[in-house]
Amino acid sequence: MVTDILKPYLEEFGVPLDEKQLEQLEIYARLLAEWNEKMNLTAIVDDEGVALKHFLDCLALLRQTYIPSGARVADVGTGAGFPGVVLKIARPDIDLVLIDSLQKRLNFLEEVLSQTGLSAKLVHARAEDAGHDEKLRESFDFVTARAVANLSVLAEYCLPLVKVGGVFAPMKTAEAEEEIAQAKPAVAALGGKIREVKLYELPVAGGRSVVVIDKERQTPPKYPRQGTKISKKPIK
Repeated sequence: MVTDILKPYLEEFGVPLDEKQLEQLEIYARLLAEWNEKMNLTAIVDDEGVALKHFLDCLALLRQTYIPSGARVADVGTGAGFPGVVLKIARPDIDLVLIDSLQKRLNFLEEVLSQTGLSAKLVHARAEDAGHDEKLRESFDFVTARAVANLSVLAEYCLPLVKVGGVFAPMKTAEAEEEIAQAKPAVAALGGKIREVKLYELPVAGGRSVVVIDKERQTPPKYPRQGTKISKKPIK
């Protein structure tokens, strides 16, 4: 079972889970395998990979950052639900919004939420459109994204969603120093400031990092731009 592989690492990573939460993760893993046969959700399908490269990595975010009780949390470009769904399992108190541009991925997540008994809002939208939605813009205490885009691009997608005083915490590899340095002008232009980069090691997966970015000022109204402009001409 996936959770049998995961359990020995939970104490080390400082994220205790009860039997109900472990059962929810097991259901999630089963659905991931079933749905992955008919649509491309993840290239990692073996039990060890799902347990350590997906679930443990997502849980590590709770150790590397602080999410206030009852916080409104957005997972941008959530894909198969990483890290958002795993965060919700570990922290059922958060008010979770999962944002993705592909409806069939949201259909999968709807099934996961239903079978695990979790509640979250699913938003079918491109990140740049979500950033201009008055119901979403600058309304989140905590925003995260995993394996979505270069940080200069990702900051423009995500920082407009973070309220002033909130945090944007994208998940990256441990070898992202140059990428992070190059993203500083974009982060500043969007109202943020990089506070720190938290490094950690995953068994079998190696070094990972979380970039902790504080939202200090409102994002100028012109951001985010349309997707092609963001990717072709990142803020410098």
